[in-house]
Amino acid sequence: MVLLGNLEEAMSRLEEAITGRYTCESANSDQSLGCGETIGLAALRQGDIVVDLGCGSGKDAVAAAYVVGEEGHVIGVDMTEAMLEKARARQREAGLANVSFRLGTVEDLPVESETVDVVLSNCVINHVSDKAGAYREISRVLKPGGRFVIADVASRYQLPPEVTGDPQAWADCYGGAIPEEEYLAVIAAAGLREIKVLKRREYEKNGFPMISLTIEGKKP
Repeated sequence: MVLLGNLEEAMSRLEEAITGRYTCESANSDQSLGCGETIGLAALRQGDIVVDLGCGSGKDAVAAAYVVGEEGHVIGVDMTEAMLEKARARQREAGLANVSFRLGTVEDLPVESETVDVVLSNCVINHVSDKAGAYREISRVLKPGGRFVIADVASRYQLPPEVTGDPQAWADCYGGAIPEEEYLAVIAAAGLREIKVLKRREYEKNGFPMISLTIEGKKP
């Protein structure tokens, strides 16, 4: 993974590009920005505590809240204020008390350790430069025996520096992609187990061969 220039400046440009994209996307709260299916594969249960990483406008979080019922709770986390405003408006419209939304990043989740039954995420972690840190956070917040279902983007091979160093390519869901084998190794290194690819779809993005993966796993 290569971010061109001074690290602090590169990270600032990356955050600006991602936040800028999703601030613009927030104008259409019903637009699907995911790369796979999560809720339908997560086997959510009544009473589950769920975290939705990069919840966006809250569509999946609200849908999950209906499934887990009044005894459960869904926490949506997003780094974009404009998206959180849409999510909270969606919550109010639905009249649900068992879903809430918090400002935060995947690398530093505003969630207490070992309090979560299920982590969901759809096309978010590819935006994160520290993917190992993101999966360590997922492991931290999960209860022992807790599980995750995550849809994300990987690459078929290592992308060239002109792509990995382009903040806009990261914002467009391909510049931050890493090869599939490396991606799965990152998950295992975080201490997560029973890792399984549920769905896999190959496609091209701006001429580069990419893979949409839906992955499940558990915390021992």
